[in-house]
Amino acid sequence: MEEQLTPENILQTGMAFWPSKTLLCAVEIGVFTELAQGPVNLDSLQERLGLHPRASRDFLDTLVALGFLKREGDRYSNTPETDLYLDRKKLSYIGGILEMANRRLYPIWNNLTEALRTGKPQNECKNNEADLFETLYGDAAGLREFLTAMTGVSHASNTLIASAFPWQRYQTFVDIGTAQGDLAVQIALANPHLRGLGFDRMEVEPVFQQYAVATGVADRVVFISGDFFKDDLPRADVVLMGHILHDWDLPTKKMLIRKAYDAVPAGGALIVYDSIIDDDRSKNAFGLMMSLNMLLETPGGFDYTGADCKGWMQEAGFSTMRVEPLAGADLMVIGIK
Repeated sequence: MEEQLTPENILQTGMAFWPSKTLLCAVEIGVFTELAQGPVNLDSLQERLGLHPRASRDFLDTLVALGFLKREGDRYSNTPETDLYLDRKKLSYIGGILEMANRRLYPIWNNLTEALRTGKPQNECKNNEADLFETLYGDAAGLREFLTAMTGVSHASNTLIASAFPWQRYQTFVDIGTAQGDLAVQIALANPHLRGLGFDRMEVEPVFQQYAVATGVADRVVFISGDFFKDDLPRADVVLMGHILHDWDLPTKKMLIRKAYDAVPAGGALIVYDSIIDDDRSKNAFGLMMSLNMLLETPGGFDYTGADCKGWMQEAGFSTMRVEPLAGADLMVIGIK
């Protein structure tokens, strides 16, 4: 019998902004942080969150139906995942990326059609030709939001890199574009013998230092300020670039890889990771949509395949390259000098 065609996938995808916005609003309102203290009944939770009586029950029950809350009787509680990852008071909080998605990315994506037709960014810099990173780094509150968002989107992959890579062969590392420093922190936590550097612009240092102290690795992870466009990269056994290369056009990608090659000794390694697109460009939908996000956010950035990255590494001089899976859509490409 022929397969029965239905419009279900079309409708589910076309209306996917419904569950997305429901979750983003729950993070913004602080639902999961409030419930981290324990189960709360409908009336009390409605009052604590400042919800209108007309809206609260449907909103909270939607979160139950989506799998983000549990309910027994009229008492709501977090699931194990939302309690761990969406309580703002925990170091494991990854909601920063969702906060940024709600405030910035959600409205920016409304302009995707224009971006597809013009090839131009659609973010805060759309009308004044300012650089995105200059704009972000010039606003202390916006910068902190951006840096914590980078931790949120990267944390799961950072912990895997810290455990999966053969760190016992190395003594030092440097994380390029370190942001809040979660990658450096996770590597240090999992590998007490290592000493690491976080390399980023000087405006990042206070946020990095606060996080390093809070996680107990400030004695082994040090911040160095610099500009990877103008400066050589700090020398180390391993150079890491997490969610960095996709921000830039092809000449800049190749330039950064060449600088990484110069920064490591023979036998040293470069680890690059992003939401790397599968070589057939037909399976990793998230990686492809991340590339569309780079269209909306940057003048020339794009995501790429593992084969692309290995080719750029080989061109820079790396002799051995491999691709390994991380969390979700992330993959890492490892090049050995």
